Amino acid sequence: MASKLKKVMPKSRSKALFSFHVKGTNFLSILVFAMAYLSLMGCQTPASYRLEADKVSNTIIREKQIQALGKKEEFNIERPGDILRHRLLIGQDLPYSGKGSLGTNKLEKIEHWPEKDYPKTDTHSSQNLEAITDKPIKLSLLGALQVGARNSLDYQTQKELVFQSALDLDLERSEFRKVFSAQAENLLSTDLSGESTITGNQTSGSIGLSKTLKSGAEFSASLAVDLVKLLTQDLASSFGIVGDATISIPLLRGSGRHIITEPLTQAERNVVYAIYEFERFKKNFAVNIAGDYLEVLKKLDEIENASENYRNLIASTSRARSLADAGRVTEIEVDQALQNELRARNRWISAQEAYKNSLDSFKGLLGLPPDAYLELDNSELDKLLSPALKIIEGDDNEEGSGDKGDTIPVNEPLEVVKPSQKNVGPFEMDAHAAIELGLKNRLDLRVAEGKVYDAQRKVVIYADALRAELTLFGRAELGESRSIGTADLENARLRTGKGIYSALLTLDLPFERTAERNAYRNGYIALEQAVRDVQGLEDEIKLSIRKGLRDMHESIESLKIQSRALLLAQKRVKSTNMFYEAGRAQMRDLLEAQEALISAKNGLTSAAAAYKIAEWEFQRDAGLLWINERGLWEESSH
Repeated sequence: MASKLKKVMPKSRSKALFSFHVKGTNFLSILVFAMAYLSLMGCQTPASYRLEADKVSNTIIREKQIQALGKKEEFNIERPGDILRHRLLIGQDLPYSGKGSLGTNKLEKIEHWPEKDYPKTDTHSSQNLEAITDKPIKLSLLGALQVGARNSLDYQTQKELVFQSALDLDLERSEFRKVFSAQAENLLSTDLSGESTITGNQTSGSIGLSKTLKSGAEFSASLAVDLVKLLTQDLASSFGIVGDATISIPLLRGSGRHIITEPLTQAERNVVYAIYEFERFKKNFAVNIAGDYLEVLKKLDEIENASENYRNLIASTSRARSLADAGRVTEIEVDQALQNELRARNRWISAQEAYKNSLDSFKGLLGLPPDAYLELDNSELDKLLSPALKIIEGDDNEEGSGDKGDTIPVNEPLEVVKPSQKNVGPFEMDAHAAIELGLKNRLDLRVAEGKVYDAQRKVVIYADALRAELTLFGRAELGESRSIGTADLENARLRTGKGIYSALLTLDLPFERTAERNAYRNGYIALEQAVRDVQGLEDEIKLSIRKGLRDMHESIESLKIQSRALLLAQKRVKSTNMFYEAGRAQMRDLLEAQEALISAKNGLTSAAAAYKIAEWEFQRDAGLLWINERGLWEESSH
């Protein structure tokens, strides 16, 4: 033990300590107050602690981003003080319940608040969207993705989970860092219990160092100094100095690097999992925003179609009234036209309300107030649907010759034409290849597979807890302390020849291990559950990819059908109008043709939107969609 102590406290340092006696108490006083000064210097302000936590956490996140994703991105949980949600509430004069509605930075500082200037009130967003009363903000799809990334409540929560996992890792890493401590105190006391009054002053200081090694050994050492001086009687003074070192080494249960560092290992992996889960969340979030954006535009398109149909039916009713007055049609046909006009008006009103409800829900998804004045860019509908419409244009060019009214020979067997595999979308690939892409790229599958390895490690940990516990303790103590009662003694010195050395070996036999036994058995059950989670997720990925391929295939066929249905409906309305004017068709025929036309228009838009959404969902499920730090996506160029 003496040799171990010399490693901790080298011979040269011992000589320096002995020199205290030679140089006298003035030097010792300086040393004690130096310890006190260092203790005060070790204190930081709350703001400095927060900034240090931010720096450490962001460093860890960048480190783990490279490990998990092969790249690093900007990551910041500080929300600007003027995000769009706040600007809308103020700029558009929207009602709100209190300052909490405007954000943490708008709250009044309560009594004893630790940081006067935090949360900051002067941080600005990079989005230059001005909120003006009664003037709606117009959002493109890319703008909506950016707004969602900065204003969504769920998005912010997911970012904070990543940040907190990094803080947890830093805490686990601190278990294996060198921990320094320092303490100083001054005691002035008067003793009136004896025949004479004794008044004295004692100044004490200590510094210490402790460290846990990844092998399981724990080491601590401290040096304490006392400076005592009587202020009465003979004004005697003395100083004491005590050096103390302890070490504990587990030899059986709880020993081994893999056991000791398990919490650290798990914390390291949890940060990677949090990054994976955040990336997965971003993909789902972006696809949900894009899908809802398209749904809102589809509702807006339905309003336009309903409005056009309503105007056409008003004209039809007026024309029927004129023809009835001329005796060319019956009153029954006029009533039919009027009834359809009323039905069209109801549809038009319903379409407007459905659009408003859809838009309000979309605002909530973005994290914006539902009563905010907001509108979407209607031109985005054409841009989003144009790729799908190009597919059916190519299909019409190739198959147009089959729509020229060729007659089918009588008595010939009819054959159902199977869907064509020509002119399909860019992501309609072989199912086997698509599944391989998904299994390779899905980040949530990596998390599930990682948790299987975590469960395996837990079994090893639980098995170790079943063993006997054998621990070796060692301690060395040198020198003597001083108090006012021993002020008349000579100064203490550190002398290895007069130290106290001890060693202790403890053995805890595994007679009672019920809790450990049950934990060990549950460890295997948890492992089985983790394996089943991987199997279940793998099947879900396969199902979602196969369904995505079918949805795209069905949508493209529906798109082709709806395209032809629209052409037919337009032709039918035109010809029925001509026949009606010539008296060869009834009002019912005209009304049915107009109803078919609006259904065909809505059907074409719905089919094109469904195909685009199916493409986005397939890219998400196959792991082909990537979202950057601003919430913008990078579609695959497959």
